[in-house]
Amino acid sequence: MTVDARGSAKNSTVVSPLSLLGMALADARDDRVIAVDANPDRGTLADRVGRPNGRTVRDLVRAHDEVDGYHDVSSIVARDATRLDVLASDSDPRVSEAFSDDDYRQVADVAAHYYSIVLTDTGTGIVHSVMEATLERADSLVVVAGLSVDEARLASETLTWLETNGYADRVRSAVVVINSARPGTPLVRESELEAHFRTRVQTVIRMPYDPRIAAGSAISFRDLSPETRLAARQLAAAVVEGLRAPVAAA
Repeated sequence: MTVDARGSAKNSTVVSPLSLLGMALADARDDRVIAVDANPDRGTLADRVGRPNGRTVRDLVRAHDEVDGYHDVSSIVARDATRLDVLASDSDPRVSEAFSDDDYRQVADVAAHYYSIVLTDTGTGIVHSVMEATLERADSLVVVAGLSVDEARLASETLTWLETNGYADRVRSAVVVINSARPGTPLVRESELEAHFRTRVQTVIRMPYDPRIAAGSAISFRDLSPETRLAARQLAAAVVEGLRAPVAAA
């Protein structure tokens, strides 16, 4: 499982890197891959896939005891051209804030039964109740660092929080994505950020700026630049390799 650092089957987790990770995995594999938007704020993961159907995590929680096969799940998730399934968060942030750790466990139980890889986007909710439930199941972590001082500091502080709260082993095997969300010269040198994070985690991936992602609309994996698709596949490879590797004791 992978958790995004803003903020997780095996279970693998900023919306664009998670979208790209899921698309790269689904495009390359024959088994099922799902991305769960557990963002406590209004998540936009399903919007980036481009085929939202109005169903959300709340619908799967309600149907949890009645799911009898993949067809029941497929009616709730959205699917993109790479065959990535996406389970949207509630559009009303007051409702998504009420999405609890027990709710997440129910969703994760269903997802783990019907999917080989489950990705969870926890958004910025590092202390949200769902984070603890996500980390309980996480086989690997993906932490996203932006190219500004504040964004880089947030990613570094996230790693520190994980280390001091019993997840030091997960940090050592984690992947950090350095995400270029704006064109032009970044405010922070990528090489310096990469050197810093390489002292703390297993793998660092640079995700280049892509105007098709920056537009904020639905993402078509095949329309992205070759550099972006290559970085997404490198991220997918790093996550899969992390799932294969044994977890060291803390």
